[in-house]
Amino acid sequence: MRMTDNTILITGGTSGIGRALAEALHDRGNRVIVTGRRQDLLESIAAGRPGIVGMHLDLGDPHSLTRLASDVRGRFPDLNVLIANAGISRTEDIASGDWKVAEAEAIVQTNILGVLRVIAAFLPTLRKQRQAAIMATSSALAFVPRADFATYCASKAFLHSWLVSLRHQLRTLPVEVLELSPPYVQTELTGTAQAADPRAMPLGSYISEVMAMLEHGNHPRGELLLERDQARRWAERDGTYDNMFAAINRA
Repeated sequence: MRMTDNTILITGGTSGIGRALAEALHDRGNRVIVTGRRQDLLESIAAGRPGIVGMHLDLGDPHSLTRLASDVRGRFPDLNVLIANAGISRTEDIASGDWKVAEAEAIVQTNILGVLRVIAAFLPTLRKQRQAAIMATSSALAFVPRADFATYCASKAFLHSWLVSLRHQLRTLPVEVLELSPPYVQTELTGTAQAADPRAMPLGSYISEVMAMLEHGNHPRGELLLERDQARRWAERDGTYDNMFAAINRA
């Protein structure tokens, strides 16, 4: 993925990792479009970075995606980078008598079906470009899960596997497929406490490392994974999975 002179669309770009990526990429000379459900946040990021375009998208409404794709095709026919970043995370106590499968279904709808639908909507435009890229936000928890985030971790494991297949199927097209697998980062993904949790990686530090990996092409197999998360990535291969799972999921 080249680092400048792109037209980039980022779903879930109004907060957290999505917003930080939007700002970092915009500062490098790219035209950036961010999508989200809340109009006030779309206006806020556009005001903070003149030139960033905010467009409404509610992944829970299929008509919203259809309208967005049509609008983008008309206004930005040179779109060549798609970052499917929108996602939600919730804890689940499946063993309790209060667990509702609807909570898991909501995660699947956004984290899995939302990504697939966004890619399906924009792939026809991307494949027309001379050089294009798709990036989807997975998680380091795709490789060794936290059991109290059961469906969230499973949704990211699905994305990891699906992106491997997508990369293979698009190998003859000028469309690079990248997987962004963040660690625990100071965002509000799980609530306001996460944004101030000293155990989480500062958002600015994480984005700086991601930008460096992109600039140097340091993403083997298309995976943008921090060095410190490599042990988790290869835990099954290295025979450390059980110990790592136990460490992450202390009784």
